Amino acid sequence: MVQALEGIKVLDLSKYAPGPYCTMILGDLGADIIKVEELGSPTGRRAEQMKGAAKAPVFREFASPNSPFNPLDRNKRSIALNLKMAMGQRIFYQLVERADVVVEGFRPGVAKRLGIDYATLKEINKQIIYCAITGYGQDGPYRDLVGHDINYISQGGAVDIISQPGAPPPIPGNLIGDMAAGGMQGVIGILAALMARVKTGRGQFVDISMTDGVVSLLSLYLGGHFQYGTRQEDRISAGATPSNNFYKTKDGKFISIACAAEPWFYANLCKVLGYEEFIPYQTDAKKAQEIKAFFEQKFLTKTRDEWFNFLSQSDIPVGKAYNLDELASDPQLVHREMIVEIDHPVKGKIKQAGISIKLSETPGTIRRLGQALGENTEEILVEIGYSKEEIQKLRKEGIVDTESPPRLDERGNEGIRN
Repeated sequence: MVQALEGIKVLDLSKYAPGPYCTMILGDLGADIIKVEELGSPTGRRAEQMKGAAKAPVFREFASPNSPFNPLDRNKRSIALNLKMAMGQRIFYQLVERADVVVEGFRPGVAKRLGIDYATLKEINKQIIYCAITGYGQDGPYRDLVGHDINYISQGGAVDIISQPGAPPPIPGNLIGDMAAGGMQGVIGILAALMARVKTGRGQFVDISMTDGVVSLLSLYLGGHFQYGTRQEDRISAGATPSNNFYKTKDGKFISIACAAEPWFYANLCKVLGYEEFIPYQTDAKKAQEIKAFFEQKFLTKTRDEWFNFLSQSDIPVGKAYNLDELASDPQLVHREMIVEIDHPVKGKIKQAGISIKLSETPGTIRRLGQALGENTEEILVEIGYSKEEIQKLRKEGIVDTESPPRLDERGNEGIRN
């Protein structure tokens, strides 16, 4: 079966969520992703910074790196390479000669110090597409600042949109900045550059700023703000209202109602709940608390799923507020194959999020699960012309690692060796 990005080779230098999520999507669509991973422990300035520091925490909500449970590592091969050594750099250049795309998430200037920046690589391969995903972009007064998702959604204005007036800003995980504004914007930029290369025959630099991406996600909100300005009452009406809210149900779960945008949906809701007298007051702020109180009491009379089954048949925007345990049994997600099981030779069935981009003629596939650090080093070096004797010499010199390291289990502990 032909895949959309079959034949496209991507070198992935990224470590944290935005880059790996970007290359996961490219890999799902058929690209050959080679993770170029760091060999050895940190040296120089970073080692000095780490002296006496606590070990990095393990966040249980995230799958372990280089684990078959980590979807961001699927459809990728791993080469462990020391880019600080001249020979390691030379091997990377040989990979670049055969590659279409490079993805990295270094702070601006780091790639240049390593000799793997776009200016260097385009001299090796004029058609290379080089995507750099950073917090603030490659230029401007903030370009050298450190940061993470919560900083970018703050600077980009998203926190203002998702906050309730007078309440502390929420922390919505790293979905907006890392995944949407970073990883997905990176995918779009790379695909656009690949299309442009068909026309021009040349590669280009793709500069992805997560803060820029956040601002782009706010396009609709900013359009209204620039046209009308923002008032406190607009913030209230655009956020939680009786017709756009979560309601607790009889079983202690929650149902979501979204009838704020269309008056006819709100009218339907009032009718089926038995509160037709509230229909004229959808936008009346003075009646909001009264209406919400009535709705709260009404929704406590049935379970979440009973309300969903009832309201979804009445032309009312409604959704069940799922926890993560419930996703795998939702009939819509099952039908769309958004929770999938992949066979693993040791772990058995591994569940992961499925492929969200549905292509009718060239569908994406999950062809391999996460690989241990350096697991494919020898295989990749053989592909670019190295003999087994040469590979052994490289390993002894600390330039590559070709042994199969222990794979991390779902708890991040050392597990099997392949």
